[in-house]
Amino acid sequence: MIKARGKIGFHSFLRSRFWAIFFLVSLLIGIRWTKGAGYLDFYSILLKPILPGTAQKEWIMEGLNTERNILIKLLEEDNNRLRRALSLKEFNSEQRISAAVISRSSRNWWKQLEINKGSKNGILKGQTVIGPGGLVGLIDSVTPLTARVRLLTDPGHKVGAWIDRAKSHGILTGMGTDRPKLIFLNKNSLAEIGDIVTTSPASSLLPPNLTIGIVKFVNEKALPSPYAIVQLTASPGAIDWIQVLKNDDQK
Repeated sequence: MIKARGKIGFHSFLRSRFWAIFFLVSLLIGIRWTKGAGYLDFYSILLKPILPGTAQKEWIMEGLNTERNILIKLLEEDNNRLRRALSLKEFNSEQRISAAVISRSSRNWWKQLEINKGSKNGILKGQTVIGPGGLVGLIDSVTPLTARVRLLTDPGHKVGAWIDRAKSHGILTGMGTDRPKLIFLNKNSLAEIGDIVTTSPASSLLPPNLTIGIVKFVNEKALPSPYAIVQLTASPGAIDWIQVLKNDDQK
């Protein structure tokens, strides 16, 4: 009788061990098959009541605050850079003279234009002329009632230019076409297509950081210096009005 009971108990032990092994193997196969998804879900449910704890919440908040501060700083830097690049410097009405374009030379359509303001309105030779989009050119000659603007595209017209991203200085030279050439002063310009070109911050002839255009082509292998072709943001063909910036001694 005792032997029979022992035999039954042994078989029961084997059966329970079999099912335990079977369950363990099935669990391992399930984890392998689902790549642990079910196990992770189960583990997450178990930990959910206790996580995140107080310390974890503080770490999370500190991380979020740090990330937010970094993003705010980056946005401020981008905003300042874009404001410089897009010439968002404030010029009040006392610093500029608005004028309408009254004619363009048929032989030099992209090179010069006439405006309806002259010396009686405070226009002087050499003053900076801007339009919708940025720099247009300089006042070339003046009469009492009108003035002539020499455009950036006029052959041989040169102004100092700057690419802030690459920290590169250059000379913007008119070629008689709607896209002037930017000749860099360094052998390696580091300029790229899409770079924003502005007036040089070191220029004494023009106000700094006025928008000129966008780089459309770069030739780093050109001799004696690399150059870029610039698409003007103030398109000469679309200019109907301009603004003349007064000199410092006129303000």
